Amino acid sequence: MKRTLLIALMLSVGCQGEPAPPNAEPAAISAPSSAPAAWVKTHEPFDFKWISGALGEFAMPEIIGGGVALIDYDGDRDLDVYFIQGGDLLAARNAAASNPHQNRLFRNDGQFRFVDVTEETGTGDRRYGMGVAVGDIDNDGDPDLYITNVGRNTMLRNDAGNFVDVTEETGTGDPGWGASAVFFDADLDGDLDLFATNYLDWTPETELTCFNPLGGEDYCSPRNYLSPAIDVFYRNKGDGTFENATVDTGLNESAGTGLGVISADWTGDGYPDLFVANDGMPDFFWASNGDGRWSEHGMDRGCALDDEGIAKAGMGVDTDDIDDDGDLDLIVCNLTGESDSIFRNDGDYFIDMTARTGVRKSTRHATRFGLGWVDLNNDGWLDLFEANGRVMRSADAKTHDPYAQHNHLLQGDQRGRFTMVPHALDSTDAQPRTSRAAAFGDLNNDGRIDVVICNRDAPAILLENITNPEHHYVRIDVINEHGRPDVGSLVELRLPDRTITRPVQRAGSYMASNEPTVHIGIGPHERYEALSVIRPDGTRQTWPDAAHILNGQFRIEPPISTPSSAAHNADAVAPKAPSTEPDVGREEK
Repeated sequence: MKRTLLIALMLSVGCQGEPAPPNAEPAAISAPSSAPAAWVKTHEPFDFKWISGALGEFAMPEIIGGGVALIDYDGDRDLDVYFIQGGDLLAARNAAASNPHQNRLFRNDGQFRFVDVTEETGTGDRRYGMGVAVGDIDNDGDPDLYITNVGRNTMLRNDAGNFVDVTEETGTGDPGWGASAVFFDADLDGDLDLFATNYLDWTPETELTCFNPLGGEDYCSPRNYLSPAIDVFYRNKGDGTFENATVDTGLNESAGTGLGVISADWTGDGYPDLFVANDGMPDFFWASNGDGRWSEHGMDRGCALDDEGIAKAGMGVDTDDIDDDGDLDLIVCNLTGESDSIFRNDGDYFIDMTARTGVRKSTRHATRFGLGWVDLNNDGWLDLFEANGRVMRSADAKTHDPYAQHNHLLQGDQRGRFTMVPHALDSTDAQPRTSRAAAFGDLNNDGRIDVVICNRDAPAILLENITNPEHHYVRIDVINEHGRPDVGSLVELRLPDRTITRPVQRAGSYMASNEPTVHIGIGPHERYEALSVIRPDGTRQTWPDAAHILNGQFRIEPPISTPSSAAHNADAVAPKAPSTEPDVGREEK
């Protein structure tokens, strides 16, 4: 039974307590003169919608999910799509088999033709799902799936294209309310560990009744509950099982309302750190101590609050090098009335650059969830895509869905600024949706990054990138000794006028997993001067004067020999040349 909490007016109280939109209309924002009339074309190739199960009770999980992963599950070198499903909340929590809805896997048959292979692959988990992470947990070269749920999480091991539920076997079935998750090699021992956020300590019995500024019942703010949760860390034991090492590592020492998570070495000490976007609470920056433990340094690193000292409603996150200084910066998106937060990495601390990038004014008029720094037009500068949707009903909703909003696309430039592109989507996306997860990758192998978006109670969509193809690009698969993407590596591409640095990364966005191939647009350049890969252990492979491939894709494997002790920042010897792979679409079946 719900407990009633009377709220006459909700101000800025996290993604579950959205303030009323400001009365003033947003300032008109012009696209750069080089922007095309449309950047993406909308497709609906999937018979899928994330079903919230909403019946008027306003149970909080209904407004949060769901997730999507881009995964080449069958090793045929194109991206398949895995959607996380919600459904009947009570049935999924009490007896997952009774939930009439399940997660769905769609095999990519080329040119945006997708076939539902859920039953034959064993991927139809029936719990009330939130998000998903992809990683090779047993180093067999096949990507596996970790699903976060309201209730027990699920681990699906990929055995040559067939998935097996190994949750109990691996010991990874955290029973909380999971959100985003990330696979990363926390201890640099060669296998992938797992970190998963938990949103709230919540049950249907503790559900509150809350009201929006219009006077009607609506979804609550997490601040109403005063029940932040402990996130969970699983250490990979290397034998197909994991151990819950949350307490041993110190990651239990701060509770939060975690929604987004990403991992990278932001401190430059050779060990991966963790950044957690909390909803209505200070964000967490878990810095690795190098001894198997982490310490939370969000405040003293300058990325827990914005530059006005405000804890925002953190949802989606991403990390990349937006200023070409060789280290990785951060972005966190938030809700209506709050802008995104862009934190520039200055080594020992972060600086809030949101206003100086032009993002503060342009993003605060929508509630953003999934996001990505991606170079959509291959000009060499990262753009920003954001999937939007309210968490509180709007009085001026233009559709039957009072939470629906248009998505955002902002074009980046050489000044480090982002400008809203007002007509980025073609006319088929005129109908706004309540969007959540967004995943990024090249789904038709044409050298342009596409976007898959999971929508609440509306069809999932695929945004085909149709920007002008005349710019050049390079696509790089960085592979480790086990044949899987070497998550945590960095790729440096040196051009005559700058050096571009991009991470090998699957996690990011919101409850999503992205393509791990490093995609670098280089604009009109017809050659690049050098290509380097910096491995997580610090070894560096460099190919000088590398005019290998433009507008194509190649694979970089580990060095032929590496130092016997993988000392951080040690250079590798005798690097192995990258093997080329043609950038072509998949043949007809």
